[in-house]
Amino acid sequence: MSSPKKTYDRPARIIHWLMAALILMMLFIGVVMVSISSAERQVLLTLHKSLGVIILILGVTRLAWRFVSPPPEPPANEPRWRRHVAETTHIVFYALMLTLPLIGWAMQSVGGYPVVIWGGLHLPPLAPHNGDLHAILRSAHRIGAYVLYGLFLLHVSAALLHAMVFEDGTLRRMVGGRP
Repeated sequence: MSSPKKTYDRPARIIHWLMAALILMMLFIGVVMVSISSAERQVLLTLHKSLGVIILILGVTRLAWRFVSPPPEPPANEPRWRRHVAETTHIVFYALMLTLPLIGWAMQSVGGYPVVIWGGLHLPPLAPHNGDLHAILRSAHRIGAYVLYGLFLLHVSAALLHAMVFEDGTLRRMVGGRP
């Protein structure tokens, strides 16, 4: 019988940190993008769409990898309520990583806007033009982004709390050190 793993494996860590960087970029690009106009906005919008597709692909990959290679167990002394918060946070993270890009894609589709990524690749529309649905999806995308931002801050804060206050090795499990 093998001992339980103590850290996340290399693929899980790579995908985690790559997605963290991309999601942070997306959040900042989204904030800047809605506050400017003209050609710069179009460049950021194309970058935003392209990164959204990458995040969607990485999110599916990450979720599939989690089934193939389950994460290590939380520290044995972790209170049940904190385990529940961590599990819920991860579920919401996965839901947002998968749905926000799809909502954005659908929003562009029903708004009648082409979804062009990487300098020319056109994604097919997910639904026909519908102005009312566009407004709903735009609100859902914005609210989802705010939730993702808050969750990101909560996640980083929890990681720092574990590293600096609890000193339980939780953060080291994701950076590859010994817990």
